[in-house]
Amino acid sequence: MTGHEIRQTFLDYFADRGHRVVRSSSLVPANDPTLLFTNAGMNQFKDIFLGQEQRDYNRAATSQKCVRAGGKHNDLENVGYTRRHHTFFEMLGNFSFGDYFKAEAIDFAWELITKVYGIDKEKLYVTVFREDDDAELLWQKVTGIPKSRIFRLDEKDNFWQMGETGPCGPCSEIHYDLGPEAAEPGREHEEFPLDGGGRFMEIWNLVFMQYDRSAEGVLTPLPRPSIDTGMGLERIAAVLQGKLSNYETDLLQPIRERANQLLGGKALPATLNIAADHARATAFLIHDGVVPANEGRGYVLRKIMRRAIRHARREGCTGEFLHLLTAFVADFMKPAYPELLESVDRVSRIVRDEEHRYATTFAIAEKIFQDEAKSAAGGVLPGPAAFKLYDTYGLGLDEQADMARELSLTIDMDGFNEAMEAQRTRARASWKGAEKGTVNPVHAAWLAKGTTAFLGYDTLEADALVVGLGEGELVLDQTPFYAESGGQVGDRGALYSKETGEKVAEVTGCTKPVPGLFVHKVTLLAAVKEGDILTARVDGDLRAATMRNHTSTHLLQAALQRVLGKHVKQAGSTVDPTRLRFDFSHYAGLSPDERTEIERLVNEEILKNVAVNTEVMDLDQALDTGAMALFGEKYGDKVRVVTVTDGFSRELCGGTHVKRTGDIGMARITYEGSISAGVRRIEAVTGAAVVEHIETEKAQIAAELDRAKAQLKDAERQIEQLKAKLAHAASGGLEVKQVGKFRVVISAVDGMDRAQMRAISDDFLNKGAADVVVLGTATSAGTVEFTAAVRKELAGEVHAGKLVGAASAAAGGKGGGRPDRAEGGGKDPAKLGEALAAVEQMLQ
Repeated sequence: MTGHEIRQTFLDYFADRGHRVVRSSSLVPANDPTLLFTNAGMNQFKDIFLGQEQRDYNRAATSQKCVRAGGKHNDLENVGYTRRHHTFFEMLGNFSFGDYFKAEAIDFAWELITKVYGIDKEKLYVTVFREDDDAELLWQKVTGIPKSRIFRLDEKDNFWQMGETGPCGPCSEIHYDLGPEAAEPGREHEEFPLDGGGRFMEIWNLVFMQYDRSAEGVLTPLPRPSIDTGMGLERIAAVLQGKLSNYETDLLQPIRERANQLLGGKALPATLNIAADHARATAFLIHDGVVPANEGRGYVLRKIMRRAIRHARREGCTGEFLHLLTAFVADFMKPAYPELLESVDRVSRIVRDEEHRYATTFAIAEKIFQDEAKSAAGGVLPGPAAFKLYDTYGLGLDEQADMARELSLTIDMDGFNEAMEAQRTRARASWKGAEKGTVNPVHAAWLAKGTTAFLGYDTLEADALVVGLGEGELVLDQTPFYAESGGQVGDRGALYSKETGEKVAEVTGCTKPVPGLFVHKVTLLAAVKEGDILTARVDGDLRAATMRNHTSTHLLQAALQRVLGKHVKQAGSTVDPTRLRFDFSHYAGLSPDERTEIERLVNEEILKNVAVNTEVMDLDQALDTGAMALFGEKYGDKVRVVTVTDGFSRELCGGTHVKRTGDIGMARITYEGSISAGVRRIEAVTGAAVVEHIETEKAQIAAELDRAKAQLKDAERQIEQLKAKLAHAASGGLEVKQVGKFRVVISAVDGMDRAQMRAISDDFLNKGAADVVVLGTATSAGTVEFTAAVRKELAGEVHAGKLVGAASAAAGGKGGGRPDRAEGGGKDPAKLGEALAAVEQMLQ
């Protein structure tokens, strides 16, 4: 069987036995800060096991994509050197939520692997928790496996718990004997379960979730015991395909072969394992919205990518190769994950950028590490050197440890920690998210009375019964108030006494602290008690403004995908009555043309006044129709699909929306910029807020224009002052000569305008230094200009206008003026000297 056939057979087997086949959730866990990445099939069902969520099925089966490369579950340093460690893998699982228990789980597992997959029973071994008598008896009764092949182990191996408190229980593992050829040399004789040489491989873990552990460690039986199982697809493929290593299966071997081609055909097996595994992890993580960064999930991704690139460089590869391999992964995995092809260009671009960054920055740190390693005494890299690499060159401690391991070195951790002192250790990439808090007991008590019916899709006013009342909080049995979720803020409004009509409370918001419970944030204005009937009334103007903004985010995302490409994915949003904020995955800023086109498309759709429809359907059906879903968002099996009916937009969304796009009025983008690597942000306004924004912009432009005018006027004044100073300075360099009985200045001046030439003339005449001043200059426009000035008492003897007229005529132009002041110009700068000579001749 191929890997794809093994996966499908598993899902079909459980579907035939009443299980709902549920799609793999995103690698970015939805609303769970305790997890760095999705690392097990049960992650998406966690709230069901905790009793905080209910679904319309009690049996499920999945093939879940998982990553273990950081935090508690970190297999990164082993990947490539062992047969079974991976960062990315797929986990097959079947789940029972208070339906069947141990007997059925054991029966299903045994039937599937021995009858459907056809695995030899004689090669199977089973472990149970040391105190789980039931499981041991059931294995013998249901499967017929002899007691000699059933082993009892301690908590470390066969007891599972979700956290320090909460659901937990014994587990039972199925192991397969790969044969003596799989054992490490010299360990062929070791028997299960004491072997440590790799001969016996766990293939399936069945968790019997039957207890609730208290903070004091007391185990209380759960009223509805559940089942959580996990079987690694790569491991079962190795068994069914007769391979000793997961990397030799058809799930990974083609990727190894492609990697070998890219690396020249002679790469080491460990390098090919690392390349194949890390390329899968990279392709899937970036597709699910993670981008390389210096902290959190992005840092773990960056570390995975760098490790693959570093090992490729050790094979002599100095060019880019990882982005080519991730593109191959997308095409190779498309039978099971066709959505990878939608983001293949974006993934390749991000990976290529990271490869370039590695070549220009990380490679420097790598070289310094190699230099330090050469001088390491006693096989130990000094702590101060390690810290310098970490602090100055950004080489993570765990990356150093991995590189040191390759050179059979260790790191002086005491010395490193001493140098580190109190600095934050980013390099371990341990997840610092707060533990997911338990449900507030008050909220749990209110929820126990029943869930809140939401009426707000159809009405803004409804009578309702008060079922819960606390400090600043109030719960109704039904409500028209939308509870904050999906980026949309909670409604505001008021509550009125049904009996008197008196306003008894202002509603300042509404939240959903646990699924199904709407908690109104209130300021009481009169006495209210449980059992009262109130009229709940939403502020219609605020709701309408919020709806305009929410529908606009859908139009905006559709427009972004049309202009920038299908790789654009929502990375967060906020929708309130005043504005919308939309974060999206894209690796470059928007050009003015792109921004204009995006805004044009949104407003074009608004002007069409298209109907906006909503309908509830099965999640799988919705996704099959092409509806967009958000990565990291948690969806139930029934989802609400919001469709702009001309086909422009179709999204899964529980928010409130306008009836027609024309209700929005218009939209305007007010901001676009970067908020992190690979993530951009757009802010926009709609409706009347657009007019207000335009008026504000006009006022700002007018104010800016006034400021610019004032600055220009001031600059012009300063320029004139500077020109006068320059003219004054220039006058000192001009010669006064005697022409007949007159003291005369006749000269060409460079770079002067008429105002400056007049200033020079005034300077001579006012000082009594000259009787006549005639100046000429060639302009940047290819013309010449002249000025003439004569002392007034001599104006009857010498006429300034006639002097300028003679000069201008000589230069191909004309001029004239008063007897004491005159200006003119000519067309031929080459005649400037000849023109001034004509003036001197006239004076003589």
